[in-house]
Amino acid sequence: STFRQCFASELWRKETGKALQDCLKWLLKSKYSKHIAGIHIAGGFTEEWFYHPKQYHDLNPARKKAFREWLRNKYRTKPAFREAWNNQNVTFRTAELANISEPVRKEWRNPERDQNYIDTYRFHTEVMVDNIIYFCNIVKKGSNGNLLTGAFYGYHYYVTDPRRGHGALAKLLDFPGLDYLSSPNVYKRVIGEDWPPMTAVQSVQLHGKLWLAENDTRTSITTLLKDRSNGIAPPGKYENGVWLGPKDMETSVSFLWKNTGRMLTHGYGGWWFDMWGGWFSDPELLNVLAKTQELHSGFTPKKKEKMQSQVCVIVDEELSFWDASYGKLAGNILSNRYPLAKTGAAHDLFLRTDLDVIPTDQYKVIWLMGLLELNDEEKLRLERWRQRGITILWTERNGTRIYRNCDEETFNPRKVKWSDSELRELWKKAGVHIYLDTSDVFYIGHNWLVIHTVDGGERKINFPFNTNVSDPLKNHITADSIKALNINLVTKSTVLLRVTPN
Repeated sequence: STFRQCFASELWRKETGKALQDCLKWLLKSKYSKHIAGIHIAGGFTEEWFYHPKQYHDLNPARKKAFREWLRNKYRTKPAFREAWNNQNVTFRTAELANISEPVRKEWRNPERDQNYIDTYRFHTEVMVDNIIYFCNIVKKGSNGNLLTGAFYGYHYYVTDPRRGHGALAKLLDFPGLDYLSSPNVYKRVIGEDWPPMTAVQSVQLHGKLWLAENDTRTSITTLLKDRSNGIAPPGKYENGVWLGPKDMETSVSFLWKNTGRMLTHGYGGWWFDMWGGWFSDPELLNVLAKTQELHSGFTPKKKEKMQSQVCVIVDEELSFWDASYGKLAGNILSNRYPLAKTGAAHDLFLRTDLDVIPTDQYKVIWLMGLLELNDEEKLRLERWRQRGITILWTERNGTRIYRNCDEETFNPRKVKWSDSELRELWKKAGVHIYLDTSDVFYIGHNWLVIHTVDGGERKINFPFNTNVSDPLKNHITADSIKALNINLVTKSTVLLRVTPN
């Protein structure tokens, strides 16, 4: 049988590129041309540069040919290749792609015998990135560089099945012809939890790219697809779980303000995706969208460096390559994304490949989350951090190691998941400033402070600096030159405050 395309096929890429060129020429000569800011390059399953599930182990000869060329470019010599694969008989002409649709094994892969799997996944993901680069170049050339280019890619922080194809973000970030990236927020869409982007946003920003969140937020007036258009939804699809919104309007409004708060505090943009119509068609919901635009354009950050994160999290986008369970083990480690936002302190998230350029002077805690092994350079870096008094957490395949100073080291076997209260205590011992000593979702940054709560009630916010605090929605000063603020939170709500250090 055939698939929609073979992503490694030069013929497919060439023919699709021609179609894109024709489309672009028509658009630029049309009456719409002056209203076009850019082209969002999309393809694959759900148009998010995923491989289609039945296509993971694609046996198209074009894929095998491209893989062998990729291996030759990587290893250069036959001895180097054979040593890496621990196979004295393999050659560039005989190498086969690993079967990435074999039965699940709940174990980590062995680097001494499974390098062919790792190389297969690296090739598998780089093919997707190479396609994005190819089509972005067509847009840049066809528009004389005047149109922006962007794509959905880099879902390593949430999509842990490596067969999907999202493990080569670092390569894409080095490509100057891409202007922005995007993903939906993660899909644990319940009240009282953070919904972070699916990627290491600080690495995206570090490389000069814009991050745009796709806030496809379900609301209490979201209807099922089958109720919106007769016959369009396959039987039993799009009917439960994440496709259902909250039951009440107050939770819906709280969700949208949480979307707003995350964008403002983390310095990125986004859009709300009304996927099949009517999700935001209510005055209360539309008011949030309108006010968000006003807040984004109406306030200029001042002294925002005082709110810099003191916690740095480093993740490896290739973690899932080593997971023979297709993401179960990797997902267990990365589920720490949820308690991280409930510690009462901000954190930054970077890719492992950016270790040599991350400015680490501001951090009191550095968490190596899911780095199964450290290379020699990383071990030296870890020692330098210890000498500077930085607390280090290293979550590897067997548990978590904690280094509090040059002399103290503890190992927590099989401890890869942490609660927000456990992390908060670790942060306190490391000297991280805790703004809020509860388990509410908390964001701070770029002169914005956000609390998302389920239960509501009295809260005390402690600042490490004197600051003015204002409520931009009520347009009044809440407090003037204070270091602590008592606030009463309504149940199922999100509070957004403007923070201006003195």
